[in-house]
Amino acid sequence: MPRVCRRLSESKVYHVMIRGNEKKCIFIDDKDRNKFIDIIDKKSSDKKFIIYAFCLMNNHVHLLINEGEDNISRIMKCINVAYVYYFNKRHSRVGHLFQDRFKSEAIEDERYLLAVVRYIHNNPVKAGLSTDPSKYIWSSYNTYINGNGAVYSFIKCEPILEYFSEDRDEAIKKFIEFSKNKSDVDENFIDEPEESEENEVKSINNEEEAVAFINNFLRSKSIKMEDIYNKSNIFLRTELIKSLKMKSKLSVRQIAGILKIDRNIVQRIK
Repeated sequence: MPRVCRRLSESKVYHVMIRGNEKKCIFIDDKDRNKFIDIIDKKSSDKKFIIYAFCLMNNHVHLLINEGEDNISRIMKCINVAYVYYFNKRHSRVGHLFQDRFKSEAIEDERYLLAVVRYIHNNPVKAGLSTDPSKYIWSSYNTYINGNGAVYSFIKCEPILEYFSEDRDEAIKKFIEFSKNKSDVDENFIDEPEESEENEVKSINNEEEAVAFINNFLRSKSIKMEDIYNKSNIFLRTELIKSLKMKSKLSVRQIAGILKIDRNIVQRIK
């Protein structure tokens, strides 16, 4: 089936999402997340395109981009190629990391632009990874509100904040209130809903079923149980732990016990 042509934006602004192949994690740890952020920082440093907002989730990323003098397809190719090269080299793997080409939607009006910014920043809250966007450091939210979290200099807040007020302090105050308002719940944004653990059916009810799931997982990857302890297979181990946490009713202690690994390792994987 031929690919559908990407809808181009007259405003040059796009909401973009990239996701892991087969819904797998694209970030194993904070070093990976920092590397991805460093890449989009460097790629946007020539000012040919602008990043208004971003959010890194476990298996996908949201970006709000003004392509400016560049082209959205070229921008995403440069970002993706650089990150995949780093990721595959660091984790001793080969093959595709991202699923298909990136998804995008054209942003053509002010109301939808602001709604997308709010939606991107609230993704971690929706997925149950945080109780408030300000407590999630892997997004641009704290850059907007000058909070205590990570502040990213490459994010261009002014064009968005100016919609709220010409006075910056007043604009930030209104932006925070706007971010808490969920009036646009019926908007159809591009997303990866499987990120939310609350939406995942808990099909593994006990340790016996968990062991059967693990055996099937190992068989599908053509590896043995002892192989998941090798550094070269950390990506697969993370995928297995995440799957068990999402699909089972087992506690962190139980998962760690079955896999014979430290509880803290299981606890850190979201």
